[in-house]
Amino acid sequence: MPGEPSSGAHPSAEQVPGGRKASISRGDIIAAALTLVGPHRSVSTLSLREVAREAGIAPNSFYRHFRDMDELAVALIDLAGRSLRRIIGEARQRAASTDRSVVRSSVEAFMEQLRADDKLLHVLLCEGAVGSDAFKQAVERELTFFEEELRIDLIRLAAADGATLHEPALVSKAITRLVFAMGATAMDMPPEKDEQLVEQISQMIRMILTGARALVNAS
Repeated sequence: MPGEPSSGAHPSAEQVPGGRKASISRGDIIAAALTLVGPHRSVSTLSLREVAREAGIAPNSFYRHFRDMDELAVALIDLAGRSLRRIIGEARQRAASTDRSVVRSSVEAFMEQLRADDKLLHVLLCEGAVGSDAFKQAVERELTFFEEELRIDLIRLAAADGATLHEPALVSKAITRLVFAMGATAMDMPPEKDEQLVEQISQMIRMILTGARALVNAS
């Protein structure tokens, strides 16, 4: 996809004397920024000079691709959201075609992405709590996309079981916010705890879904 970081180093960029690159793409700058973020380092703490140094370019070359660091952060958030929606969507489709739990498969896909080397999910989890209003608005936009896709899936899955949900939009919001909050907590936990956390999150989601189905009859 255009603008997404290439794998590995930046093979397309040619080196010039002094270690800097003669040409660099928008994706190369995004990839450089991603190497600097992590569980305890958000995009909002990065400086333009840090990113330029990591990308191997002069600071002025940064402005050929991004207006400022805010624009870079929003691009990272958008990329992270698209990537995670694709991964979770694929996990739900695989589970729906087998006997596996759609809930557990989706949570497992989320945790696998949390531990992935590209650290894209770290961007979504960190920037919603820190950074500028532009960062927070971008994260909120991605969460809204997740909620809408999940709402559609929840209605479809409930119908397949001959059931309905009370306020499916609110159910999808509750599940999305729960998973992201637990994901933020998981960043500070060792990977050995992931299986236990997946089980806890899956049970919490099932509780929400069970309650939503029961409320249909109660209302």
